[in-house]
Amino acid sequence: MAYNCLILEKKGNISTITLNRPDVFNAFNDEQSYELQDALKAVKKDEETRVVILTGAGKAFCSGQDLKAIAGAEKRSFIDSLKKRYNPIIREMRNMPKPIICKLNGVAAGAGCSLALASDFIIASEQASLIEVFINVGLVLDSGSSYFLPRLVGSARAFELSTMGSKVTAQQALEWGMINRCVPADQLDASTQEIADYYANAPTKAIGLMKKMLNKSFNNDLEAMLEYEMYCQEIAGSSEDNKEGVKAFNEKRKPQFKGK
Repeated sequence: MAYNCLILEKKGNISTITLNRPDVFNAFNDEQSYELQDALKAVKKDEETRVVILTGAGKAFCSGQDLKAIAGAEKRSFIDSLKKRYNPIIREMRNMPKPIICKLNGVAAGAGCSLALASDFIIASEQASLIEVFINVGLVLDSGSSYFLPRLVGSARAFELSTMGSKVTAQQALEWGMINRCVPADQLDASTQEIADYYANAPTKAIGLMKKMLNKSFNNDLEAMLEYEMYCQEIAGSSEDNKEGVKAFNEKRKPQFKGK
């Protein structure tokens, strides 16, 4: 499918979604939000795709809501906007049974910051930054930031970042546990490809199950997780990848996982 506000490409088992409104730093208008929902559903259904890269065109990752696009609206329902546009994106990302790598090429602000934090693995250029800018226009955190931010940086830092709109450099984000990698800008493409190649050849079913387990762990106690681990392990233990992994171990060779 052809998109107007993003680019969806697939090479081998890797699908890349690129937000493509560089003239406004990939800010969200209605069309881009609905196209991203569609693209996420498409890569979820695609059996060949085993890892997803999410990035932005040009100098920015995503600057959040395009305020100029809504400037003419007399009465705007934030509930409708979040229910129909942003929340479905975050749900699709967290329910994706495949790893999502955020290739943070530049600033991630507001809903763009939420988008990055909802990813499974964030690799950032040294020139990138994250900022919760909602406070600057008298708004509160949305698109999942109130969930992800305190879990990543703790309540004290989360309060400061959200109420002061403080910019976090990529290096700070790495030190605070907000991202996984921070690399020189000229190494971002190669470093992202290396990580994507790993996941493209990893046991995808097991990774999808572990993603569900980690999501569930935030709202459950140890006993509930012990029960859920048994359930998920039974599924993983019946997979083709488990059989291949055990066979490869006994044959002293590298396993050739198929993601099934």
